[in-house]
Amino acid sequence: MKTLKLGTSGLDVPVIAVGCMRINSLDKAEAERFVQAALDEGANFFDHADIYGGGSCEEIFADAIHMDSTVRDKIILQSKCGIRKGMFDFSREHILASVDGILKRLKTDYLDILLLHRPDTLVEPEEVAQAFDELSSSGRVRHFGVSNQHPRQIDLLKKYVSQPIVANQLQLSITNATMITSGFNVNMENDAAVNRDGGVLDYCRLHDITIQPWSPFQYGFFEGVFLGSDKYPELNAKIDEVAHSYGVSNTTIAIAWLLRHPARMQPVIGTMNIDRLKDCCKASEVHLTREEWYAIYRAAGNVLP
Repeated sequence: MKTLKLGTSGLDVPVIAVGCMRINSLDKAEAERFVQAALDEGANFFDHADIYGGGSCEEIFADAIHMDSTVRDKIILQSKCGIRKGMFDFSREHILASVDGILKRLKTDYLDILLLHRPDTLVEPEEVAQAFDELSSSGRVRHFGVSNQHPRQIDLLKKYVSQPIVANQLQLSITNATMITSGFNVNMENDAAVNRDGGVLDYCRLHDITIQPWSPFQYGFFEGVFLGSDKYPELNAKIDEVAHSYGVSNTTIAIAWLLRHPARMQPVIGTMNIDRLKDCCKASEVHLTREEWYAIYRAAGNVLP
């Protein structure tokens, strides 16, 4: 498994992050096998959130990996907080309480990375700064990031927060690539030119913030996966063609397409299928040509100006 530097954290992390949102769909034995398979692949970066399974996903993971100090030293744990029922909450009290709950469920003393989960329009960044300072000084969280935030929201946080923002988790896939598409269509009078995210792709590259694409196989907002979908026949034909040339699966190529981007992203995969997990990890060794990358992009229905 290849690695990358996570933002300015100094952490060397696998290029594939293992998302644990669905681990509560597995029984105890299945969860143990899945976690061990990830470790065998060198995918020791596990992404959580306090809302996944109402917290049960973190508990199931901790049991599946048989968490203790020896195990903890060999893995990288990331979790997220800030989403509550019917609202978002970046208050100091909620962040601190959320992290304490996360640590208890994961059976650990610290998180490697904490992300703020979706923007809270009522955020008072001074409170976030206080929470981050307390979490950092106590050793409960070592690095901090955000999820689904645009550049100005990050800049607002950075005005008050002393710790670097090392990651931004954003929806991105071959079929959900508006952050890429708008960059092709600068100054064009078409829908593709609409800048929906404030130029977050270039912003993150400029500020050494690692983009973590979530739902890398989805189209729409959890409408379905594009691989094998009759909604994308041309795309699937092209992916299958490229996959055949490399002797890998279509799953591998879908992830390799993201890894080919020079922003050095870290896709978060959500599969609980061990074979698909292995196929995702194989993408670490596939380097698409420029011609292949653009051919896949166009096959998804994207038109170059």
